[in-house]
Amino acid sequence: MAGTFSQIYIQIVFAVEGRENLLRKPWRDEVFKYMSGIIKGKNQKPIIVNGVSDHVHLFIGLKPSMSVSDLVRDVKNNTSNFINDRNFLRIKFSWQEGYGAFSYGHSQMNRVYQYILNQEKHHKKKTFREEYHEFLRKFEVEHDEKYLFEWFD
Repeated sequence: MAGTFSQIYIQIVFAVEGRENLLRKPWRDEVFKYMSGIIKGKNQKPIIVNGVSDHVHLFIGLKPSMSVSDLVRDVKNNTSNFINDRNFLRIKFSWQEGYGAFSYGHSQMNRVYQYILNQEKHHKKKTFREEYHEFLRKFEVEHDEKYLFEWFD
């Protein structure tokens, strides 16, 4: 839309179905690159895509022409198909329903980028569950535990 200018930074977090450790190192980076391509293909800006074996963080520059939910739906659907079509696993891969979306200002970009870049190191000290609850508290997101990701701890 002409005359529309924005700078919206969103971190999106979502998990493998059942929070299983299915995003394997030999092909994980290929999946993250594919996700970046989907985001670019939707005319959005992938700043960094990274994660660990059971969940993913997307940090994007979002234009107001696309909703977060539509982008997440497209990323999840396309990457599930990508993983399954390439037979990376012997079972059918899918993502859990839902996601977290958290907004940041321009001055916070480097800190968020570094946080996402260092996911392997970060998760040696903190579980995904602890991390996700910390996001919800920090951003004061009202939630009901029964609607969070499936927790099998």
